Amino acid sequence: MDITQVLLAAQSPDANLRAAAEANIKQFQEQNLPSFLLSLSAELSSDERPPESRRLAGIILKNSLDAKDSAQKDLLTQQWVSLDPSIKLKIKDSLLITLGSSVADARQTSSQVIAKVASIEIPRREWQDLVAKLLGNMTQQGASAPLKQATLEALGYVCEEIPPEHLVQDQVNAVLTAVVQGMNQTELSSEVRLAAVKALYNALDFAESNFANEMERTFIMKVICDTAVSKEEEIRQAAYECLVAIASTYYVHLSPYMQTIFNLTANAVKGDEEPVALQAVEFWSTICEEEIELQEEYEGSDDANSTVNYRFIEKALPSLVPMLLETLLKQEEDQEQDDNAWNISMSGGTCLGLIARTVGDAIVPLVMPFVEANITKPDWRCREAATFAFGSILDGPSLEKLAPLVQAGLDFLLNTMNDPNSQVKDTTAWTLGRVFELLHSPCSANPIISNANLPRIMTVLLESSKDVPNVAEKVCGAIYFLAQGYEDAEAVSSLLTPYLPNVIAALLTAADRGDMTHIRLRSSAYEALNEIVRVSNIPETSSIIGQLLQEIMRRLNLTFDRQIYTSGDKEKQSDLQALLCGVLQVIIQKLSSSDAKSIIAQTADQLMLLFLRVFACHSATVHEEAMLAIGALAYATGPDFVKYMPEFFKYLEAGLQNYEEYQVCSISVGVVGDICRALEDKILPFCDGIMTVLLKDLSNSQLNRSVKPPIFSCFGDIALAIGENFEKYLPYAMPMLQGAAELLVVLDQSDEDMVDYGNQLRRGIFEAYSGILQGIKGAKAQLMIPYAGHLLQFTEAVYKDSSRDESVTKAAVAVLGDLADTLGPISKDLFKSHLFHVEFLRECQDMDDEVRDTASWTQGMINQAIVS
Repeated sequence: MDITQVLLAAQSPDANLRAAAEANIKQFQEQNLPSFLLSLSAELSSDERPPESRRLAGIILKNSLDAKDSAQKDLLTQQWVSLDPSIKLKIKDSLLITLGSSVADARQTSSQVIAKVASIEIPRREWQDLVAKLLGNMTQQGASAPLKQATLEALGYVCEEIPPEHLVQDQVNAVLTAVVQGMNQTELSSEVRLAAVKALYNALDFAESNFANEMERTFIMKVICDTAVSKEEEIRQAAYECLVAIASTYYVHLSPYMQTIFNLTANAVKGDEEPVALQAVEFWSTICEEEIELQEEYEGSDDANSTVNYRFIEKALPSLVPMLLETLLKQEEDQEQDDNAWNISMSGGTCLGLIARTVGDAIVPLVMPFVEANITKPDWRCREAATFAFGSILDGPSLEKLAPLVQAGLDFLLNTMNDPNSQVKDTTAWTLGRVFELLHSPCSANPIISNANLPRIMTVLLESSKDVPNVAEKVCGAIYFLAQGYEDAEAVSSLLTPYLPNVIAALLTAADRGDMTHIRLRSSAYEALNEIVRVSNIPETSSIIGQLLQEIMRRLNLTFDRQIYTSGDKEKQSDLQALLCGVLQVIIQKLSSSDAKSIIAQTADQLMLLFLRVFACHSATVHEEAMLAIGALAYATGPDFVKYMPEFFKYLEAGLQNYEEYQVCSISVGVVGDICRALEDKILPFCDGIMTVLLKDLSNSQLNRSVKPPIFSCFGDIALAIGENFEKYLPYAMPMLQGAAELLVVLDQSDEDMVDYGNQLRRGIFEAYSGILQGIKGAKAQLMIPYAGHLLQFTEAVYKDSSRDESVTKAAVAVLGDLADTLGPISKDLFKSHLFHVEFLRECQDMDDEVRDTASWTQGMINQAIVS
């Protein structure tokens, strides 16, 4: 096979030629992988081959080593590892030769493939001379600029691909030396210097011990700071990106360099090109994030003023804030129309917001003079910047500091919603949303919103919801936060009742305007509507919410009549159905938790029909929001829901089997729990089908692990619903629970995500045991005796584990009580031989009320079992 011709044909405009070539490539790969990879590397390295075939050879070679899907990646890794070592050596030598190619594309692709091979081999202690060989390219006499550039790119990619622990310190030192030399101004090629700065960025994670050494650290920082004033914009930008990474990774070492960095960033923000200035602002945003994290970490402890927190922001405040305020005046025309816009004014405002969270009240006197000086100027830029500055500092300072300013300025903000400039209105609506989100608390002594100003606020918001879509979207957000403030103050929420019909009408109109073109306006309107329903005061609003229910059902019904010509049309239909099902879910939950439950009972048949039609629109997938709404409907209708089960079951089963879209699977598992609670033993005819799928889910390695804890909880829900009928599932469910419990012993405790997952899994296992024990309690209680010893061993292991959280503690304590309650006197010897429960229950007395109450109940059950 002439690989060159096949690779060229695979890029042909002729579809037939292309398809035939792709088939040939696939066949060659499947029949003789070693020769295939060797041919690709030879093609990539040969300067006699056309650039087009070389580029594709490199891409295919890279894709033969790596994949986004973890299972596929593991397979490709294994295939490479299994190759004959001599073949691998030839491919690697060929890749290293290609770094000196005269064709830029081939050099760059080769540097990427080298890194992919390194990511497989270096962690296996193979290709140990790679770094030395790459460094040899940098030091050899007369090395060309293109070779140095490609070598530095390869070093950078290698550092990006492999974890720091896989390079020894001598290798790290050599890499840093080569990179720093490449950044030196004596290097004439700007391409080499840029590649060196980018390589340093990727190598920073490896430099921990170098940054711990003052002399080495100072040298590295000097080189970066010198590079930040290079004459090439791209190199300056890359140098600032290094400073941003250092701010995050090596915050504790920054103190001696902060004055220099402040001067550099101030100059960049004032006068450099925007991509460079953005990184200069990002440096200060990163410092804020580090200091916020440190404050949160030490909050409430004696170390609150820990020496680890250098308070760089507080020290720089008098110079930093004015510098950022100036950036707010550099807006782009119509930036509010572009969802992806990101410029120096937006970056400056974001940084200002982070500073407010870092220093709190101290920012207010530095920002308010700017606000007052600019808020009434004729130039729209000044008015917009002043409003943006005010809105940016509302999160951080105390309510005592902000409340007088907001009370004095609220009327002004409401008036500004009539500003002639759309950008000013957009920022004002956003600021009002921030005021309502962060400061509106009806129960506070001096609330921002009162009976006196609510009519004016509502009038302005309702009128402004008709404004241009981007302004209307922010107004819907403001309505959302205004309503949310009343969520925990049910009695006060009746203040909103007189406005409810008009607010609902305005939001529905806004949603209609956003239907086809302004999707974000539509989403924002429906989200605000959901919040209005959540806080509405039933029974006084039940008839209004009942009318809204009919309107949303009408709208959902109309989605089935949409003309679907393309996949885009299908997606739009699905998105709208999602929003409408979301509103219906909220309405069902609201009405079913009150005396207005009869409204749901009257419309349940129509609602279920609509949800089933939504499912029918999506042949391959199950609609998440429709599934959630059905869960709410099951709760609302109780045992009557059984009449929908025959038709609904096939969709429930499809949802439970959706391994690809694991969120759908997870939601479907939750809905099984809702249905169990609603139907109780009426769910029995469907349990074989449900349990079969759930057990398959647990055995499926493709299914995202986050779904597995809820599946165990679901076993408990099913057992509670069907009682002793769960007996037939014990031989299948119990080994799964025991296997999962054993898996927890080998979880990596140093990985925070793993610890969190371990706690979810423990809670799921305990909830399963609790449900099964309570379900089987009675005549068949003895069925649980074979499993009791393992359960107590598992509970003891969890008790001894310091990483358990409070929810796990509560679930563990509850299961001990359930075990004693179900087995009664039979459990006496078990508890006597597992005395850890004495200390465990005593420890619970120092926890919150819920855990304490559960522990007291459990203690009573165990005492009863032991003395009987």
